[in-house]
Amino acid sequence: MIKIKTERDGRVSQGDVLRNIDYIERIQEARGILEVSKIAFPYIIVLTQDCDLEQDNKSREIPKETQDKLLISVLVAPLYNAEHFFNGEHLSTIGITSRIFDKKDRFADYIKSNQSARFHFLEFPSDFSLVDSIIDFKHYFSVPTPYIREMKKANYVCTVSELYREDISHRFASFLSRIGLPDMPKAKK
Repeated sequence: MIKIKTERDGRVSQGDVLRNIDYIERIQEARGILEVSKIAFPYIIVLTQDCDLEQDNKSREIPKETQDKLLISVLVAPLYNAEHFFNGEHLSTIGITSRIFDKKDRFADYIKSNQSARFHFLEFPSDFSLVDSIIDFKHYFSVPTPYIREMKKANYVCTVSELYREDISHRFASFLSRIGLPDMPKAKK
């Protein structure tokens, strides 16, 4: 079970969990009409390093001659309801079919024990309003910094404690830095 803090501080922090965050898929213009396609995620977690977020916040509060510490965007990842994830339903609202795990599936146990490099399982305290959740490290995206700063004011849920957020950060970085090997051609018979 992870440790969380629920006291809201003034700035966006690594490990913040926010609700109702939109991801803009695309913006199209046709005959003078703008069409915006977005995905609304019920919950996300902030992945950007906290030192960068702190420097960004200081630079916004006390403007300096140079603005090289300002962030253009913040990396986040959706938190998927673990039950929906294991039932293969977590992406159904956007038309994506996902794997279903049955109760005897050993890979589900690997995910729950954080032995799969791609996924991170979060078990929230039982007295807290969030259900067990899963981060899929393939599903990260960036949101504009002004947007996430504004959303924190109204949509803050909690912050994952430092030790646990560092574990998530380390696992995310490790997943991104993996070396993908090509499929080997099958031997001719």
